[in-house]
Amino acid sequence: MPEGDSVVRAARRLDEGLRGQVLTRSDLRVPSLATRDLRGATVLGTATRGKHLLTRFDSGLTLHTHLKMEGRWDVQRPGARWRRPWHTARVVLGTATTEAVGFSVLLDLVRTDAEDRLVGHLGPDLLGPDWDAPTALANLGDHPERPVVEALLDQRLLAGVGNVFACEICFLAGVDPRDPVALVPDLAALVAVAHEQLLANRDRPFRVTTGDSRALRAARAPRSDYRSGAGGPGSRQGRRYWVYGHRGPCARCGTRLRQADLGPVGRARPTYWCPSCQPPRRVTGAQVGSTA
Repeated sequence: MPEGDSVVRAARRLDEGLRGQVLTRSDLRVPSLATRDLRGATVLGTATRGKHLLTRFDSGLTLHTHLKMEGRWDVQRPGARWRRPWHTARVVLGTATTEAVGFSVLLDLVRTDAEDRLVGHLGPDLLGPDWDAPTALANLGDHPERPVVEALLDQRLLAGVGNVFACEICFLAGVDPRDPVALVPDLAALVAVAHEQLLANRDRPFRVTTGDSRALRAARAPRSDYRSGAGGPGSRQGRRYWVYGHRGPCARCGTRLRQADLGPVGRARPTYWCPSCQPPRRVTGAQVGSTA
């Protein structure tokens, strides 16, 4: 599931394969861009803003891609077999030495000086040079009535947190994800946990939030292909996540974990938490208002 850490890793792969090279192939497979041709442009590099990728060219254009829930960029040698079905490819960029294929991504092509039209609404990027904890804290505080997990997922407040991290951040901060922001006892600590977790996972092949030594060793192993996040405490690969994807006992206290689909209608996400390690603090709406 692409989140801020995996988007940064995707940008790194694109940079390693394309940066400084001239495009010899350009195939934008969406109707609105099908006739646009980027061949001859030199790739200046790929930047990130939250979950967004911005591949910039010396022609003054930027290819914006978003991985959604299932998208990914594969970077390989020209002619290598694609690892996903051909019909899911939305963009192919090729050079003399490299082929980059974006599968199941959203894409736009804009002038580089107009990138803000696509990403200007985002809050401070947890993994970007614009990261600013006080601004993120103020943004969250402006929505005292929203459930914590929903606020963390709102990219306009702070950018880069997805559903996996939202669940894990709430657990590590001891916060019930259903509680309103106003009742979080230490909102600054919650923001600090979010920043620490994304930074810690930025350079790993897959994310680990538990600190399990077996999972960390697997994450550092060359070309690790381990993908499951729900390995139990006795798993050979260790336990990657405290709560996300788990339905059994809490690894910390043994209480049975809870799961529910939380969020706005049409955008609810599976959310996991421990009712003992994350005791609820919810009160009536009137009391919440008086606490803000």
